[in-house]
Amino acid sequence: MEAMALESTDAPVPLGDYVPTADHRVVLYSVEWEGYEALLSMRGEQRRPRMTYLDGAVELMTTSDHHERIRYVFGRLLERYMIALGIRYTAYGETTFKHRRRKAGLEADECYVLGDARTDRPDVALEVVWTSGGIAKLEVYEPLGVPEVWMWKKGAVHVFVLTDEGYEQRDRSALLPDIDLAFLTPFLDRPSSGDTLIEFERALAAKLRR
Repeated sequence: MEAMALESTDAPVPLGDYVPTADHRVVLYSVEWEGYEALLSMRGEQRRPRMTYLDGAVELMTTSDHHERIRYVFGRLLERYMIALGIRYTAYGETTFKHRRRKAGLEADECYVLGDARTDRPDVALEVVWTSGGIAKLEVYEPLGVPEVWMWKKGAVHVFVLTDEGYEQRDRSALLPDIDLAFLTPFLDRPSSGDTLIEFERALAAKLRR
């Protein structure tokens, strides 16, 4: 494999933002596409560490327990919401999506194709921003052509919609406009995943009956 420059980024986390449960990242630079493919192959199907590639830089990230808990609940809540609204979807979880010519590749925290299943790219990707640092994910999603990225950060969900000028932050999803983010978000950072899903389903059923 070609020579690589390495930078550890598990603590360019600003001191004020540091938490002991931070995600940990290492970024490799000057990596050709073949090097990225080789790293994916060596890692195998476990998708650990998660890898993000952008124009010669590869980020390897191990996620914290807190990150994983929010990621899991985020996905399960959105799925239950879509089912309740009768929205057809296919979940692709942490599948690797990549584009050689555009020199971009990543695995979302969770991602979905709406309507009929396809494998070219997701329609909606979910990301948990637990600690700062590493490759800016929107800069990777844009060349992959992902229409929407939903990011949880510090207790809030931010929706980014892809336009001709790049991603624009919106108050509501363009693809899933009936998803009430203000209703969903408070359930994301609760201690028990099982209890949270039960409470959410009850609250959502009551909301939809109104």
